[in-house]
Amino acid sequence: MSTLALLGGKPVIGEESRDLFLWPIITQEDEDAVLSVLHARTMSGTEITKLFEKEMAAWLGMKYALGYCNGTAGIQSALWACGIGAGDEIICPSMTYWASAAPALTLGAAVNFADIDETTLCIDPEDIERRIGPRTKAIVVVHYAAHPCDMDRIMPIARRHGLKIIEDASHAQGSLYKGRACGTFGDVSIMSLMTAKSFATGEAGMVFTNDRSIYERCISFSFYERTGGGSEFFSPDNQLTDPALMKFAGVPAGGCKHRMHQMSSAVGRVQLKYYDARIAEIGKAMEYFWDSLADAPHLKAHRTPAGSGSTMGGWYYPQGLFDYQAFPPKTLAKVCAALRAEGVSVCAPCKNGPLHLHPVFNDLDLFHLGKPTIVSFAERDVRQGRGSLPRAERITDRSFSVPWFKHDDRALIDPYIEAFAKVFSSLEAIV
Repeated sequence: MSTLALLGGKPVIGEESRDLFLWPIITQEDEDAVLSVLHARTMSGTEITKLFEKEMAAWLGMKYALGYCNGTAGIQSALWACGIGAGDEIICPSMTYWASAAPALTLGAAVNFADIDETTLCIDPEDIERRIGPRTKAIVVVHYAAHPCDMDRIMPIARRHGLKIIEDASHAQGSLYKGRACGTFGDVSIMSLMTAKSFATGEAGMVFTNDRSIYERCISFSFYERTGGGSEFFSPDNQLTDPALMKFAGVPAGGCKHRMHQMSSAVGRVQLKYYDARIAEIGKAMEYFWDSLADAPHLKAHRTPAGSGSTMGGWYYPQGLFDYQAFPPKTLAKVCAALRAEGVSVCAPCKNGPLHLHPVFNDLDLFHLGKPTIVSFAERDVRQGRGSLPRAERITDRSFSVPWFKHDDRALIDPYIEAFAKVFSSLEAIV
């Protein structure tokens, strides 16, 4: 094997192909959809968004869908719709994007963080049950980096304790767990549709549920224009049947409007038409990449087992798993530096978590009550110090980003395979 570029050798990859990674795929059809909204001056309307909601619900196989300005707003709305309020607790993996957990604080609820499984990078089912207390109301499951959670083990825990399941499927649009779509297991699920996601519409989110009560509570919390009151911009539109919610018509219970911008919903309708075919090609490219590196030492693919019926959907934020226990701490950062030197520009240790150590979840006094929000209304202090969730805390030694190929162009993918093989066969030199 030739000398590592990090040590003065020649890089494997020269100039990277822009088309191999460019996402989302935008065509004339997308542009025309946006222009039609602009020319009609209906950017803040709802008619296109409602069509998009129906199409997304049908695609996922759910009864109801609601389009949000972003996924974070959808999570906050879903929490409230599930009855989460001051003094309640939710359980959430520590290693995730902050939006999976932070909205709970705005409702006065506490977050009891759980550790992750080192293979799936998702919440560890064994760590859930021991965190359940008298005020626990919901489990937030995050299908991290497109990998489905172990729902066969999580669902019985939720049923046994009467807990809601809130699925954050923002990484997993199109992922399957044993043949069933991620986002269809919980009482409610959320998908971010921002530009970097595998299903990308610009800046938006979508909430799904089969529960009419949750659907109506989400409307009441976020969509004043759908609660019965008309205006100069909206015709009267009442989607509520619950009298307890109808009396608040005209003002969102959450104090903010969360509707999706119609340029995003217009793009989303076009993207949905081609999404399954496009992520199928991504899947072929990523499987080829990982299959070609099956013998690379101390490296494992973060992907679902072959023949399990589970899939990685659009492979959002693909990860590699490093055998960190065989090396000194911080070795993975050196490995990523060596890969970048070979021309693999995206390679870096995992950027998310651990949230249980972040000051927002330990010290922030959001309501100016003179004590941290996470304990302001709580019956117990669920905060955890360093060393309490060891797998989440070692994530930057274990997991790292790898190229996210958008096309199955093997001539362009092969140099990346060569670069990875070169680096992982030279780990002793890197260390």
